[in-house]
Amino acid sequence: MTEPWQWSERTWRDHVARVRAGRPLRPESWPGGARVAVALSFDSDHETSGLYNGQVLPGKLSQGEYGSRVGVPRLLKLLDRFGAPVTFFTPAVSALLHDGEAKSYVDAGHEIALHGWIHESNAQLPSSVERDLTFRAADALEQLSGTRPVGIRTPSWDFSEATLAIIRELGLAYDSSLMADNDCYEILADGEPTGVVELPVEWIRDDAPYFGMDRFSAQRPYTAPREVLRIWRDEFDVALAEGGLFQLTMHPHIIGHRSRIAILTELLEHIASHDGVWFATHAQVVDYVSSSPVDSRHDKGDHRG
Repeated sequence: MTEPWQWSERTWRDHVARVRAGRPLRPESWPGGARVAVALSFDSDHETSGLYNGQVLPGKLSQGEYGSRVGVPRLLKLLDRFGAPVTFFTPAVSALLHDGEAKSYVDAGHEIALHGWIHESNAQLPSSVERDLTFRAADALEQLSGTRPVGIRTPSWDFSEATLAIIRELGLAYDSSLMADNDCYEILADGEPTGVVELPVEWIRDDAPYFGMDRFSAQRPYTAPREVLRIWRDEFDVALAEGGLFQLTMHPHIIGHRSRIAILTELLEHIASHDGVWFATHAQVVDYVSSSPVDSRHDKGDHRG
């Protein structure tokens, strides 16, 4: 096996270019003259947070069940208060386990999007299996929610060598698993534009790293909720100042607890206190940036990877 330091220049350039950020898609302005787009998202993992790696004992599964039983109702009520449409990235197994939940998202004006079949790790699967599970998940969510998903967030943001080709074959408009920018961009495949929009994520803007807990490992919550509120508020404030996108990734079984729903409430109050805020689903953001003039002041140069 050749070690990375032994690779030829062609080898490491090919690795880097396989999936790369292309042209930036921050628009000149947001709808209605808004100064910032706020795209909140919730990964409704529920029991699949344990099932995907074979954890089938009641303790772990109950931790996930909290997301559907308590977290989702709290979130839907809170989002309705602020009139904030969001995106629920939902593993198909989660939707199948909780009858009516997927449809309730759509009925409340939210988007439902792909998040794997059972929160599987894409990079550990043969490409044919990853493809089959993704297509099956799309069919299941369409049947359960009444709407065909147009976007995907890979489970654990695990993007395999086959993922982009599967996204393109499925005809999806966007992905939300990569981290090359704060704002949307077009994804390149081996230097060529794909037409697929990336709405980027980041661990800083995800509740799981701050609050994750696994009793059988060293993983323990290490950030107080109020400190997370400070970080996310700062992220929003800078996005507002830049005229860009503020995106968050949360999980009903994590953010739905009392001390955490309290800080999400305060964050939404802070956001709503500003003029010029556009709350939108990920699909709405992608649709808008795909058809709007790009702000050339934020062009990041060579987009060929």
